[in-house]
Amino acid sequence: MRHLIALLLLALLGVGAVARDARPLADDEAVEQRLIAIADELRCLVCQNESLAGSRAELAQDLRREIRTLIKAGKSDAEILDFLVSRYGDFVRYRPPMKPSTWLLWLGPFALLGIALAALFMHLRRRAGPPAPLSAAERARAEKLLAGDH
Repeated sequence: MRHLIALLLLALLGVGAVARDARPLADDEAVEQRLIAIADELRCLVCQNESLAGSRAELAQDLRREIRTLIKAGKSDAEILDFLVSRYGDFVRYRPPMKPSTWLLWLGPFALLGIALAALFMHLRRRAGPPAPLSAAERARAEKLLAGDH
């Protein structure tokens, strides 16, 4: 048992020795800051609830590389955003513009909430009505139960 524990400790120490320092993401700090600013405005297409800047998905890493390339090519932030929107649609933006093609994105959650509230209201209204009268058989059974005759 002691040999097994010693072997595990040596293996763990060996793993730590292999670890290397993380290399910087960009050679130019200004490029990296622009990348982060742009990527914060974009949605990860895999994760969908995470920004492109914070996602670890492969597609997000590829898109960040693409954005770095476009930044180094001298494209403006607006040109980069337009490029990504033309390629992936308005859904890629966290705050897509309000236009007919994005009305579902903007108004869809409110429409679903309205439908759910209307369904709840109708259900409660139906339930709150007067109880249906008992049939003769149900009345006889209830009287029998109340009298204690099981």
